[in-house]
Amino acid sequence: MAADYQRIHPVVVVPKSPLRTPPGSILRSNKVEPGGQAQHQIPLRRNVTFSVVPPPPPIKKRSCLCKCICWTISLLILLLFILGATIGILYLVLQPKLPKYSVDNLRITDLTLNFDLSLYVRFNVQITAYNPNKNIGIYYEKGSHLSVWYKDTNLCQGSIPRFYQGYQNKTVLNVTLSGQNQYGRTLLEALQEQQQTGRIPLDLKINEPVSIKLKTLKLMKVKIVGTCKLIVDSLSTNSIISIKASTCNFGIKL
Repeated sequence: MAADYQRIHPVVVVPKSPLRTPPGSILRSNKVEPGGQAQHQIPLRRNVTFSVVPPPPPIKKRSCLCKCICWTISLLILLLFILGATIGILYLVLQPKLPKYSVDNLRITDLTLNFDLSLYVRFNVQITAYNPNKNIGIYYEKGSHLSVWYKDTNLCQGSIPRFYQGYQNKTVLNVTLSGQNQYGRTLLEALQEQQQTGRIPLDLKINEPVSIKLKTLKLMKVKIVGTCKLIVDSLSTNSIISIKASTCNFGIKL
C-alpha cells in the first residue's frame, strides 16, 4: 500500500496593521536591551503650523438708492436756499407792510330780550382799512369773519365784503354784525351793570383771508388775523356810541 501522504491545510495569515500614532502622541516602548535595563524611546512630537488667512477686503458699493437719496436731499437744500434768497431779495426791494385797521364808529341798532330769554344784538361797525404798500395790492377774499365779544361772550358776528385795495389806498367799510345769545337775561344784566361805570370793554376780532398782488402777479393766499380792543361809554340803541379807547393788533397767518 502506498505511503500515506501528509495532509497540508492552508493557513490564512492576516497581516498586522501598523500602529498609527495620532499627531502629538508619545510612543512608549517596553523593549529591554541586554543588560537588564529598559530603554525608553524618545517621544516624537509633530509640530503643526497654522497659517491665518486674512479675510478679503470688503468691496465698496454705493447702491442706486443711496445715490438717489443723496441727490434728492441736496436738491431740496438747494431749492430751499434759492427760495430763501428770493424771498429775502423781494423783502428788501418791496419792503412789505401790514395793512392798518381802525374802528371809527360803532352803533347798536338792536338790543332786545326775547320771550325765550335769549338776547338779540345787532351792531353797525365802521372800519377804515389802509394799505401802506407802494407796490403791493390786496384782494379781500370770501370767507372773512368779524365778531364782537364782551369778555368771553360772543355778542354778534358778520363778514367783510370782497373787494380789491390798491397801493397806498384807504377804504372805509360799513359792516353789519348780528347775533343771538341764549343766556340773554344774565348777559343783559351784566351789560347794564357795566354801563353804569361808563366803560364797557368790547373786543372786535377779525379773521380775513386775502391774496397779495405784486404788480400784475397774484400771489398766494394768507390770512390777516387780529383784535381791536375797545372801550365804549354806552350800549344805548339807535345812538352813536363814543369810543373812549381803541387798540388794534394784527398779524399774518399762512
